Amino acid sequence: MAPGVRAEWERLRSVAVHRPGIEMFFGLLEPYAALYERAFSRYEARREHDGLERTLREEFGVRVLRLKETILDAADRDPAVRRRLVDWAHETVTLRGGRREVAEARRSMEQNADALDSLHFFTLLLLNPVIDVGRGRAGGGVDVHILERQPLANLYFMRDQQAVTDCGLVVARPAKRQRAREPEITRFLWDILGIPIAGAVREPGTFEGGDFMPMGEFALVGTGDRTNRAGLHQFLGFAPGFDEIGVVHQPGHPLIPGDRPDPMVDMHLDTYFNVAGSGVVIGSVVLLRRAQVDVYCRTDGGYELSGEVASLYDYIRSRGFSVIDLSILEQLSYAANVLCVRDGSILAVEGERVMQTVLLNLERKAARDPQRYGRLLRHAEEDYRRIGSAGRFFPHKGEFSRHGIEVCPLHLENLTGGYGGPHCMTCTLERG
Repeated sequence: MAPGVRAEWERLRSVAVHRPGIEMFFGLLEPYAALYERAFSRYEARREHDGLERTLREEFGVRVLRLKETILDAADRDPAVRRRLVDWAHETVTLRGGRREVAEARRSMEQNADALDSLHFFTLLLLNPVIDVGRGRAGGGVDVHILERQPLANLYFMRDQQAVTDCGLVVARPAKRQRAREPEITRFLWDILGIPIAGAVREPGTFEGGDFMPMGEFALVGTGDRTNRAGLHQFLGFAPGFDEIGVVHQPGHPLIPGDRPDPMVDMHLDTYFNVAGSGVVIGSVVLLRRAQVDVYCRTDGGYELSGEVASLYDYIRSRGFSVIDLSILEQLSYAANVLCVRDGSILAVEGERVMQTVLLNLERKAARDPQRYGRLLRHAEEDYRRIGSAGRFFPHKGEFSRHGIEVCPLHLENLTGGYGGPHCMTCTLERG
């Protein structure tokens, strides 16, 4: 497979996804430590993910590759892939205890490997367990205590571990330690699929795919909490193939004190800006006007700053795009995180219930810290009253029909609790 994406509005051909599994259970034990926005039902989240996959396959003819199933199928067919999976899983497990007990446990793991199915080893990669082994009481037996160490609870957000450009796939390097191991697993998938790697971001760089937006002749790359300056310049060095790169600086939210920002409210570019068609974008104009863009132009030696500086709103308008504005509450409720499946057709979050859960969570935050979240809550509550009185909850907005945009709403009330929508949950591999 030779992946390539030139523009976000080209017809979507294939995506990679990960249906959340046991790792989400451990993430929900402490949602905020797992980088989730709120608690939610794991059972319903998995049903919602099935609906997302079904919509892509059956309604839009998209080839959907599941991360886990593709890896397991390859391991069961190919002994070399199976051996690589087993060895990697055994390396991932940390054994603690006396020297003899640890050696015996390692030996037992190797002896039992042939009896265990491939899913066993994939699950070890997801959970990253620490196993304490020690001597039991007199009479035999061994005491075993198992801890999970940073399970990959965010792996279902398959956008962020890489960026697919017109010139190939770039392996990302997540900024948060909870997500640091994810690109190792997704790269295993790319190896199985035979996808060439154009480059991989290394320390001290951080880079996440949710900050990359291909726009035809140019592309946008967001920087801030998740993608830093070093990661940006490494990405530019991989020759992504666009004549121009607009580097977007993450804006602070105007309703949160500047000395106590909350970067999670617009952590990635695709949480406040996205593409609905070849001439239409969607986003929070409040944030688009605050986001500064530095323009890099392609030269024989790479990319150089042009000296052009503008707000993201002015920049995108100057490139001929119309902007569908989102209210403060709509942006907080993942309305910007749409997935364009063909020019003028998008998958979007059905907004009313998500808005209710986002408001409830914001109320709790404001109760604990009114100076930080009080203004944001009051504005969001006013948005909800205004939208409710008009009876036009996102995505049932007149602006979409006026711009000729077809919208397919998805119920993702639980999955969005992890801080993302359909764009975040899909790794686009092929468009065109």
